[in-house]
Amino acid sequence: MKAVLQLALKSAWARRLTLGIALIAIALAAALLLAVERVRHDARQGFTQSISGVDLVVGARTGGVQLMLYAVFHSGSATNNIRWDSFEAIATHPAVAWAVPLSMGDSHRGHPVVGTQANFFEHFRYANAQSLRFASGKSFAGVFEAVLGSDVAKELGYRVGDRITLTHGMAELGPDHADKPFTVVGVLAPTGTPVDRAVHVGLEAITAIHLDWAGGAPLPGLNIPAEHVQKFDLQPKEITALLVGLKNRADVFRLQRHINAYKGEPLLAVLPGVALDELWQTLAMVERTLFALSTLVVLVGLAGLTATLLASLNERRRELAILRALGASPQAIFLMLTVEGLLVTALGILAGAVLLAGGIAMLAPLAQAHFGIHLSLRPPSWNEIALLASILATGLLTSLVPGWRAWRMSLADGLTPRN
Repeated sequence: MKAVLQLALKSAWARRLTLGIALIAIALAAALLLAVERVRHDARQGFTQSISGVDLVVGARTGGVQLMLYAVFHSGSATNNIRWDSFEAIATHPAVAWAVPLSMGDSHRGHPVVGTQANFFEHFRYANAQSLRFASGKSFAGVFEAVLGSDVAKELGYRVGDRITLTHGMAELGPDHADKPFTVVGVLAPTGTPVDRAVHVGLEAITAIHLDWAGGAPLPGLNIPAEHVQKFDLQPKEITALLVGLKNRADVFRLQRHINAYKGEPLLAVLPGVALDELWQTLAMVERTLFALSTLVVLVGLAGLTATLLASLNERRRELAILRALGASPQAIFLMLTVEGLLVTALGILAGAVLLAGGIAMLAPLAQAHFGIHLSLRPPSWNEIALLASILATGLLTSLVPGWRAWRMSLADGLTPRN
C-alpha cells in the first residue's frame, strides 16, 4: 500500500500541470457549493434578524406576513390603522417594557417615510442584537427634522443640514408637502436592513404636514405655515403599527393572546421570528435553484477530473505496462489511479475551503453593508461537512472509472506499438 501511494504521488506530480487544472476546477466548484450553503444559512439568519430584540409586532388584524412586510420591510400598505388610545393601552400594560409607534404612508423620492419617536433609535436592534448608530448628526428633536437611512443619503447625496420635502403617498410623482420642508439632522450607519432605505421623522411631523389636508388632498384655500403648526395639537390620532419589547419574554404568548383578543378594535400581534420564518419559506424555490446550480458546477468539475484521467490513460499505456512487467498487479494499478483521483479531489476540496475563507474575510464587510448578510468566519457546520463528504465520495466514484479501464488493459496492449 505504501508503494502504491508513493507511485500515485510521483505520478500525479509528473502530471501536475494537467491535474492542477482539474484541481482548480474542483476547488472553484467546492468553494461555490460551500459559498451557496454559507450565504443561504447566513442570509436566512440575517433575514430573520432584520429586526432583533423586538418581542411583538402589532398592527391591524391581517396576515402575519403582510404585517411584517409593511411594518418592518416597508413594503405594501396596512389594511387599517391603530387608534392612539389602543397604542397607549398596550404601551402601559404591566408586561411591556417599551413600545415604539410607527406611522407610514408618505415617501420621499421613492423612499418610505417612517413616523416614529426618538426611542426608535434606542430600542431597534438588528442582526446579533446590534443597535443603530449614527454615521453623522443626531436623532430628530424638532417637528421638522429628519434622520436618513444610509442608502437614502448615499443615493440622493444628502448630508446633515440639507432640506428635503416629503411626498404624500408612496407614488414618486404624488403631491408634495412642499410648504413644510424638513432639515436633515442625522444619517444612520449602514445596517443592511430596511432601515437603510427609510426616512425617519417624528410622529408629530406626520400630523403637522397633514393639518391642512383631508381625504389625501390639500384643503382648498387653507394653508397652515410651518411656523404655526405648534399652535395645534400634534398628537396623532392613529398609527400604522407598533414594536413591543417585554420586561420578561416568558410573558410573550400571554400578551399576544391579550392583544389578539383586544376588545377596543381588531388587532394582531405576531412574533417577528415566526412571521419571518414563514415569509422566508416563499423564497425556498430560490434556495433550491441556487443549490441545484452549484451542485451541477461540482459535477462538471468532477467530470473534468474523470475526463483528464481517462485522457491520460492512452499516454500512460507504456508506463502502466512497465509497472505490470515489474510485478505490479492489476489491483495495484487500479488502486494507484483511484488514489490519484481521490488525492486531487481532496486537495481541491481543501483549496476550495481556503478560498471560501479568504473570500469571506475580504467580502464580509461589503455583504453586511450592502445586502445585510452577516458572513462570519467559523468552523464548517454539519451541513457543510456533509457537502464536503459528498464531494469526496463523488470524486472517489468518478476515480473508479479510469482505474477500472486501467485494470482492463492487458500487458500486451501497453507493449504493442500503435500507428
